[in-house]
Amino acid sequence: MPAAIFLVIVIVVGIVFIGIFLSFLNIWVRALASNAHVKLGNLVGMKLRKIKPQIIVDARISAIKAGIDVSTNNLEAHYLAGGRVINVVRALIAADKANIPLTFKQAAAIDLAGRDVLQAVQTSVNPKVIDCPDPQKGRTTVDAVAKDGIQLKAKARVTVRANLERLVGGATEETIIARVGEGIVTTIGSAETHKRVLENPDLISKKVLEKGLDSGTAFEILSIDIADIDVGENIGARLQSDQAEADKRVAQAKAEVRRAMAVALEQEMQARVREMRAKVVEAESEVPKAISQAFREGKLGVFDYYNLLNIQADTGMRHSIGGRETPRQDA
Repeated sequence: MPAAIFLVIVIVVGIVFIGIFLSFLNIWVRALASNAHVKLGNLVGMKLRKIKPQIIVDARISAIKAGIDVSTNNLEAHYLAGGRVINVVRALIAADKANIPLTFKQAAAIDLAGRDVLQAVQTSVNPKVIDCPDPQKGRTTVDAVAKDGIQLKAKARVTVRANLERLVGGATEETIIARVGEGIVTTIGSAETHKRVLENPDLISKKVLEKGLDSGTAFEILSIDIADIDVGENIGARLQSDQAEADKRVAQAKAEVRRAMAVALEQEMQARVREMRAKVVEAESEVPKAISQAFREGKLGVFDYYNLLNIQADTGMRHSIGGRETPRQDA
């Protein structure tokens, strides 16, 4: 009985082993036939580690056939880290064929950093052209104003190639576009006249290239070509016109303030005149009282009073002849 149980166990283990062998037979034979031998135990381990053996074996076969020896351990580690194994191997093959120094460690780091390492190698071999500014951002020209106040609108095409050594941590295309745009604005703004820029558009390219705009980026700038440059508005004249209009409004406001102050002063003076007239009337009202007091005290006689009336009448006649207001006469 124990021998029968042992025989059954052996048969079951053998069947399982044969099943596992048959499930990996195709991959194992392909690797063996391609001189990229992978142990059957490694294939089983990949399955247990939830790694797709097909991807690892295909990547190793491609590398070996291209003359690049990449171990399955490195490929598995990169796969487990979330990397694109096939893409990395293709990048290594492309770099090797183009005589570009690139190790598996560098390629894996670039891939894990989120960059397309294959595209980077292709860009390093076949330079890429970037439009400045980027039309997808909504702007089609870089606008700047020369010292004579004339606006110029420029378009540039920047030819770059990837710098694999700076690809990890290097700035992207947007930084290149921003720096080139800044260089164009600075160059046009420092020109004495817009005509000088129109006569020599390459002046922009030379000055921008001298600034070393690719520093700290993942690219190397090969050339900057001015694709188009047009004349825009006369910004200087418009600013002067706006300033003159603003000065005019300020002057009008100041004049209105002075007019209001003059009107207020006139009203004040009229009020003072009325006040003084009121004081005169008040003073004149005291004259009859003084005359009465003088009669009572004997200081003024009847003849003196009549002489005073005659003088007042004569003065009133003179004022009437002269067209002036007749002064008040008190009896």
